[in-house]
Amino acid sequence: MKRIEWNRLDADARRACLARPGAGDQSEVEAAVKRVFEQVRADGDTALRALTRRFDGAELAAFEVTPAEMAAAIATVPASLRAALAEARERLLAWHRAGMASEFEVDTAPGVRCGRLLRAIPRVGLYVPAGSAPLVSTALMLGVPAVLAGCDEIVLCTPPRADGSADPAVLAAAELCGVRRVFKLGGAQAIAAMAFGTESVPRCDKLFGPGNRYVTAAKQLAAMMAGGPAIDMPAGPSEVLVIADAGAPPVHVAADLLSQAEHGPDSQVVLLTDSAALVDAVEAEVRRQVAELPREAIATRALEFARLVKVDSLDEAFAISNEYAPEHLILALREPRAWLGQVSCAGSVFLGDFAPEGLGDYCSGTNHVLPTNGAARAWSGVSVASFQKSISVQEVSRAGLAAIGPCAVEIARAEGLEAHAQSVLRRLENVR
Repeated sequence: MKRIEWNRLDADARRACLARPGAGDQSEVEAAVKRVFEQVRADGDTALRALTRRFDGAELAAFEVTPAEMAAAIATVPASLRAALAEARERLLAWHRAGMASEFEVDTAPGVRCGRLLRAIPRVGLYVPAGSAPLVSTALMLGVPAVLAGCDEIVLCTPPRADGSADPAVLAAAELCGVRRVFKLGGAQAIAAMAFGTESVPRCDKLFGPGNRYVTAAKQLAAMMAGGPAIDMPAGPSEVLVIADAGAPPVHVAADLLSQAEHGPDSQVVLLTDSAALVDAVEAEVRRQVAELPREAIATRALEFARLVKVDSLDEAFAISNEYAPEHLILALREPRAWLGQVSCAGSVFLGDFAPEGLGDYCSGTNHVLPTNGAARAWSGVSVASFQKSISVQEVSRAGLAAIGPCAVEIARAEGLEAHAQSVLRRLENVR
């Protein structure tokens, strides 16, 4: 872990200090993803079998999980985990329902009525990672809003295990959400399959889900293809930033940092505090706790990119945080809600000493599919609206055309678009 005195750094050193792991040259990743896309586009399922053998070590005759296979797998999931997934699903439903957009109509002028229609995206593709650990909760986080939105078809891809099976808990979460089509596919090849469509995998209109650098690059490449699918957001390696004051319990702060460090070696964790004593205490606590973790080796590698930053004031900490735009922002402060107005860029915010990031990952009700790598400056986390399209509608009467037509003509001619103006004028001739 790197200890840093923020106000001893110049502008270049500050940028370097908060650079994400792997934020440099991505050419090798992009080149590898392009090769995968070319293979899948050209050879479909044949390419998927070869790539699955190469990257996952699994031999698959068929990719889609059959109903019998799903039922048998779910039967092996402990009842306690199935109950926890059902409990988490209920809170996700409550939160997502409360935030759903609605259709509306409004008279913008006498005789001019404008409105908004909401329509579900017909076919969506969900990606649930299962590399070093199966992200069971991601199946809930994506499945719940997709079903609430009313998508006609939901396709879920998750990497196979070496024996060719899908993780049973991922299947249980998918089934709980009502997701019936699950494919044993991972990595960039799963994204390519959902982007192009193959003999087995349907082509999807929009792709969702987090992943490593290869998955993120694959989603971005898919979105750039002519006629390609949309994507939810750039969602790569996980990260957390903690803003803490002198009263924050070091044991909690250290645990929060490690909860993200264990995701993968390219995760990043950052502490901003105005207390030098807290930096000392958190550093010692991280070293103690990491040695107790089953994923100690992964977390230790991620801690090479950890930053323990001493700032002069909490105001300065919030300015740094907004520039960094973290995926997860924890306010380990005595009056956290009083500082919420200073937050402008973050994926999800956790207030106080009793709101660990782990609750948001699993069961508080908010969605954990969030923008990373600074994308929170412009992107939001997944919601029901992510799975919907908004379509505007206008209805105009004769009186309405007479009232606002001249306005349109004036603006059209200012733009030099006379045909636009004539489309209005030829109608105005019939209403005068």
